[in-house]
Amino acid sequence: MFTGLIREIATVKKYKNNILSIKSTHQAKLGDSIAINGVCLTVIKVHSDGFDLELSDETRAIIDESKLSGKVHIEPAMQLSDRFEGHIVQGHIDCIGEITKIVSRENATDFIIRVEPKYIAHIIPKGSITIDGISLTINDVYSDSFRLTIIPHTLTETLIKEYQIGTKVNIETDLFARYIDHILQHKNQKKSMSWNDIDRIQMSY
Repeated sequence: MFTGLIREIATVKKYKNNILSIKSTHQAKLGDSIAINGVCLTVIKVHSDGFDLELSDETRAIIDESKLSGKVHIEPAMQLSDRFEGHIVQGHIDCIGEITKIVSRENATDFIIRVEPKYIAHIIPKGSITIDGISLTINDVYSDSFRLTIIPHTLTETLIKEYQIGTKVNIETDLFARYIDHILQHKNQKKSMSWNDIDRIQMSY
């Protein structure tokens, strides 16, 4: 589990044959879970100046692999003794978003991010969302996009300051919104069993 609070901006040394090599000051251990731009990965090798992680086929099919180059956000998995801040983040990317508008305000910057409409149900006004591993609060939600307001501190301390219109981002929607939606959908799909169903089950033994 993660909190969505970035611990370091690290550098990708190499990404080849599903192996991602990271240069960082963080001292990782073999088997550690570390979120790279919001993607939970496992450390498979440790170096003096960083570590290697491996990406599965399923992970590569969901994320935008262009995010695995240059500078990246990293967050080690939360320990039980840690102070809980941010929000509950699993490091499981739901979809890719695209920045469509950036508006500078007096003491903050608004970012409009477009997603496939089917993910909007899990994006809640004033709720939490993770963008490239960063825990953020949603301001407004539209039919196929949402608005974030980024304060100067977050802008300065993360890679958001480099984002432009057209930038792709890894998105993890709110854990509880996903769970509730899944439960409700399956609850509505349930139907009572008929006698034919019962006979068929009995005949299978």
